[in-house]
Amino acid sequence: MTPTVVLTIAGSDSGAGAGIQADLKTFAALGVYGVSVLTAVTAQNTRGVTAIHSVPAEVVAAQLTAVLDDFAVAAVKVGMIGDPAVAALLADRAAELPELVVDPVLVATSGSRLSGVAAVEPLIPYPRVLTPNRHEAGALLGREVGTAEEMADAAAELAARGPRAVVVTGSELAVDVLHHDGRTVVLSGEPVATANNHGSGCTFSSAIAARLALGDDVVAAVRFAKKYVAGALTGGRNWKLGRGPGPLHHFV
Repeated sequence: MTPTVVLTIAGSDSGAGAGIQADLKTFAALGVYGVSVLTAVTAQNTRGVTAIHSVPAEVVAAQLTAVLDDFAVAAVKVGMIGDPAVAALLADRAAELPELVVDPVLVATSGSRLSGVAAVEPLIPYPRVLTPNRHEAGALLGREVGTAEEMADAAAELAARGPRAVVVTGSELAVDVLHHDGRTVVLSGEPVATANNHGSGCTFSSAIAARLALGDDVVAAVRFAKKYVAGALTGGRNWKLGRGPGPLHHFV
């Protein structure tokens, strides 16, 4: 049986815990075929990011055309963009990007800044699902977002900018807030005691894209992704990969 195809548009993580590498692992674990468009190359490990090289917008465009001309892509996840010109390119071609999930990656788990708000904002109106964590939501809105109530307010305010659904994730709180169809739902879980959380946001958004491609509605896809990330965090919590926050176990 031919697998369903899902596209990731994101940066590379040389430590392979986040970015394109985490997305492709997630796609493989969930039974879809991953294709990719690279937006940036990072020199990165579990301790931080030491260099970033953005891929020129025209090369991103060529990659995107190559993939879309040859594969029947069922869903698309966008992660690190880096360059506002790439964001503008993707916004211009949003109609070609089905079941679009945008993870507005601004800062790595290590604390290293990966993108500015200007490199994300052009895409805000277009996603089927927008998945900022509470810190990214705060950066997009210009204020602190901490409590579940503030996350709910942020999700509704971001949804007013155009995306059909917004999930503000609480990271270590294990509380996520979904705003969809004018309603807000608080999704609570059990926190996983682990320092190995590098790539959890990438994994969450790519799992949503995979499940949308397989036919889930938004609520089911988000609930599945939350459960999948919790399992991946649990599976890798005793790993000793690197000297900083380690990766998840995508194939648990």
